[in-house]
Amino acid sequence: MQTSKKQNMTNRFYYASDQIIDKPFNWAQMWRLLKYLEPYKKRLLPLSFITVLIGTFVRLAVPILIGVYTLDQAILEKDTNLLIVLVAIISGLYLLNYAANTCRIRWMNMLGQNVIYDLRQHLFTHVQSLSHRFFDQRSAGSILVRIMNDINSLQELFTSGVINLLMDILLLLGVIVILFTLSPELTIAIMITLPIMFIISTTLRKNIRRSWQSVRMKQSKLNSHLNEGIQGIRVTQAFTQENENMEFFNSVNTENYESWREATKKSAMFRPFVEMTNAVGTAILLWYGVTLIMNETISIGVFVSFAFYLGMFWEPISRLGQVYNQLLMGMASSERIFEFLDEKPLVAEKEDAIHVNKIKGYVEFDEVEFSYDGKRKALYPISFDIPAGTTIALVGHTGSGKTTIANLISRFYDATGGEVRIDGIPITNLAVASLRSQISIVLQDTFIFSGTIMENIRFGRPNATDEEVIEAANAVGADDFISSLKNGYSTEVEERGSVLSVGERQLISFARALLANPRILILDEATASIDTETEVKIQEALSTLLKGRTAVIIAHRLSTIRGADKIMVLDHGRKMEEGSHDELMAKEGVYCELVKAQYRMFQTQ
Repeated sequence: MQTSKKQNMTNRFYYASDQIIDKPFNWAQMWRLLKYLEPYKKRLLPLSFITVLIGTFVRLAVPILIGVYTLDQAILEKDTNLLIVLVAIISGLYLLNYAANTCRIRWMNMLGQNVIYDLRQHLFTHVQSLSHRFFDQRSAGSILVRIMNDINSLQELFTSGVINLLMDILLLLGVIVILFTLSPELTIAIMITLPIMFIISTTLRKNIRRSWQSVRMKQSKLNSHLNEGIQGIRVTQAFTQENENMEFFNSVNTENYESWREATKKSAMFRPFVEMTNAVGTAILLWYGVTLIMNETISIGVFVSFAFYLGMFWEPISRLGQVYNQLLMGMASSERIFEFLDEKPLVAEKEDAIHVNKIKGYVEFDEVEFSYDGKRKALYPISFDIPAGTTIALVGHTGSGKTTIANLISRFYDATGGEVRIDGIPITNLAVASLRSQISIVLQDTFIFSGTIMENIRFGRPNATDEEVIEAANAVGADDFISSLKNGYSTEVEERGSVLSVGERQLISFARALLANPRILILDEATASIDTETEVKIQEALSTLLKGRTAVIIAHRLSTIRGADKIMVLDHGRKMEEGSHDELMAKEGVYCELVKAQYRMFQTQ
């Protein structure tokens, strides 16, 4: 039993999108990532490149000046004037290198921060355009990891990795050319260690890359649990599940720790290996170099310069290993980022989509059917219409298809069969933004954003005046409780409106929807959390406010829909009955039985 419980806890968060992506290193994808540098190619990139050239030139010039010119000429020939000139030149070059490095670091930090800003902005904007199904299949914590952690992991790559890669490649090529120029035979002797290094380092790449992918996956899992744990803290405390929650958090936290430890351990293997290769190369230099000096094949100055360059040769190789680790981390993160960026909205907008400034609100369902998962149908072929300016109430048990109809009208999903039309135009031909801008939705579980009450009501129409906000609040009966607050409409509310009661949050959502002045208003169990007295006030306000608008009301409280122009009874995705309240009661069918059952329930309370 204990093993089973632990296994269940381990599998508690399983997201298909957060599994390790096992692909070879994709340079095409890395180039795609580097394209975010393109907006800065005329300013920051050229300036940084110039500083790289200056730094590389200084580093390549100094060993020649010290070995060949200072030792072999100035010191051996005791030329004081030449020595003074060389010291001055070398000092000037170091000062130039200092200035170039200072500018390079400053400009690259600016470049890196700009790229990270652009990438995060692009990803967040794209995520907002995705269909509801995308969010149905992923936790908020998983999405948060992509936008924050994965993009943050690219920061070092852009601020230093890319330019360091360029600098080290230039330095390495320059050193190789100079080494062969100074002594080809000594260079070839030292280079025999490179094939061994290449073979071993190649075998490490796949394991290192998979390890960093695992780190990203574990971080996503950890963030998902943290998000759920914080959002559900009241339920956790109510059921005294703190210990179980901590036990699971410890399990996830341990997995995250172990994945980091494994990844850093594998990454750390590269640098010591380079240093060991360096030691072998130095031993060859000492043994074979001294032999060449004794044979008078090379001078002491050339030997000293060669030693300098040999150290410089292994230094960029070691750093290239670090940069490669950054590339591996960047690859793991970019795969996850581009996975989201490559996600296409299921609700696709046509290139010639129709933009409508004002719809009348005539809704038609023509043999519409729908399935969320492609297997089980949420709606079977159903046909009905809602004339503009009329109110339809959808009634039925949970899972009957009421909310699905509302989702299709708002085009959060596209019908899998049949056609939904607005004012006679297929909804798939309409521009999504212009359609949704004329639809307001009030849900049972309303969302209140961090900010003032005034800002929350104005969310539906940002350009509304304070007077219009107060008028909308007054129309739904929210002005009374808002005015009684210490700071009134300037009262700060936290995320999800924790300082407000459920009913007060619902009233704010009513005011927000009505302020948007929609042509179509959808109320999805909007009065379920409001007391009877408040509901009466809202019904009075809605009777006036719904005039001239098409309204879709979903409610379990049948008393709230008596005044609807049409009532449609649904059951398991099928239309059972349709008509006014009086017509349906006269039929003594499903609707009549629902009303009687609810009446009996209230009688027993």
